[in-house]
Amino acid sequence: MDQKYMFPFEKLRVWQGAREYVKEVYQVTSQLPSNELYGLVSQLNRVAVSVAANLAEGAARTSRKDQAHFSQLAYSSLMETACLLVLCVDLEMLAPEFEQKLRANINGLSAGINALRKS
Repeated sequence: MDQKYMFPFEKLRVWQGAREYVKEVYQVTSQLPSNELYGLVSQLNRVAVSVAANLAEGAARTSRKDQAHFSQLAYSSLMETACLLVLCVDLEMLAPEFEQKLRANINGLSAGINALRKS
């Protein structure tokens, strides 16, 4: 990505990480069964996008309370992806190593979101 940022949220490292996370989730969900297209695939993709979108929306807010609220929404969506990935493994739709790779990213993103919320 070009180092010239147009919007404030694009400068946030945690948003940049969330953007990469969306791509990784989409790659994983493309391997799930086609009969889950409107179930787990759709839900996982939507909540992954929600993480990045809520970080962007929070960065656009002027009050710290609003910013914290959207950081909390991003964190909640991130935890929802963690839950859904565990369920995919439980249902034997996803190999545990894919879930573990994404879990490592979830841990990093959650730390970044919590740091953003506290700042």
